[in-house]
Amino acid sequence: MKKEDALQYSPLVWAYMGDAVYEMYIREYVINQGLCKNGLLHKKSIKFVSAKAQCGILKELEEKLTEEEQDIVRRGRNANPHSTAKNADIVEYKYATGFEALIGFLHLTEQKERLDEVLKMCVELGE
Repeated sequence: MKKEDALQYSPLVWAYMGDAVYEMYIREYVINQGLCKNGLLHKKSIKFVSAKAQCGILKELEEKLTEEEQDIVRRGRNANPHSTAKNADIVEYKYATGFEALIGFLHLTEQKERLDEVLKMCVELGE
């Protein structure tokens, strides 16, 4: 999808896609760590995919983002979701939405190389 087309979508659409892309990436990551028990897989995944974890990762990642990526995050963070996370405060939830918006936007605009770079940095920061 062209950037111009993706920019027509709500940041919440980017976040919706980003949630799925990031979750799948992290699931593959923890499986590749040799974990095979469901409880351990879930416990390890939560270190990366919870709103609190995504908020922390984003705060450390922000300085490594381009201006355009920072704008995508800002738009996602400022979007008005119709729900909130049950295990995070509103600030963490908004940062997590911004984080997911970035992941989703990179995926939708087929910026595969940059998406891979960002996801690898996320795993390094989340450890």
